Amino acid sequence: MSGRAPKKPKPDPSQEQMTLTEHLAELRMRIIRAGLAVLIGSVVVFAFYNQVLDLLLGPYERLCERRIEEEFCGISYQTGGDGVSLVNLDPIQGLSARLRIAFYGGLAIALPVLLWQIWRFVVPALHKNEKRYALGFVLSSVVLFVIGGAIAFSTLEKALEFLIAWAGDDVTPAFEVDAYVRLVTLMIVSFGVGFTVPVMLVFLQLLGVLTPRALLGAWRYAIVGTFLLAAAITPSGDPISLLALSIPLIVLYFAAILIGWLVHRRRARSDDA
Repeated sequence: MSGRAPKKPKPDPSQEQMTLTEHLAELRMRIIRAGLAVLIGSVVVFAFYNQVLDLLLGPYERLCERRIEEEFCGISYQTGGDGVSLVNLDPIQGLSARLRIAFYGGLAIALPVLLWQIWRFVVPALHKNEKRYALGFVLSSVVLFVIGGAIAFSTLEKALEFLIAWAGDDVTPAFEVDAYVRLVTLMIVSFGVGFTVPVMLVFLQLLGVLTPRALLGAWRYAIVGTFLLAAAITPSGDPISLLALSIPLIVLYFAAILIGWLVHRRRARSDDA
């Protein structure tokens, strides 16, 4: 028999205790990287502002073309083939609209980097076998954000039609560029962020903060809370957007419970083994 002692397993560096100063330094580094990613994305969107604005005007233009005989869009629709137009009542509005689109567009472009930095910051709180979920966390969040933004953009035409109709027959719509850009960008961002909430629920289940049993037991409160949340974060406030956001979130809520249950079941089997 050999007298050599068995080798001790190497410690996981991410599981080592960090001091408060090290945590703050780590947080600062992650914030700087995320900020640079947003800045680069914003510069790109700022450079292509006209093309992005034409894209955002798509739902409004389709609405005006569909109801052109009713003069639904009033003076804001040009029949000469120029499409819809927005008004600018303040010299600063043009710049503020461009900066708003650039910022939100930069956030969308930098979303994978933001999520990766968040994940890397919280990794020390996870077990070694849970870190393999990093790629799935980032990819699923990006995919759900894009799906949410696409749903918001697809329902924007109906939302605008609802809002314009409620103004009355004697009101001629003429949207300010800053107000329209704010509505569209907030709709897309609110839907995208709302669709990532189930990913956070799965993440909290991985950390042990929540359990599938607790989430399933609170399903009634979750449904009511989902409608309240959708009503709060939906900028337009119309019922079409409310349902378009609430119903998928409820489905994703139960999907998050199912994923958490599968993860907990796998953990239990590995512990028994």
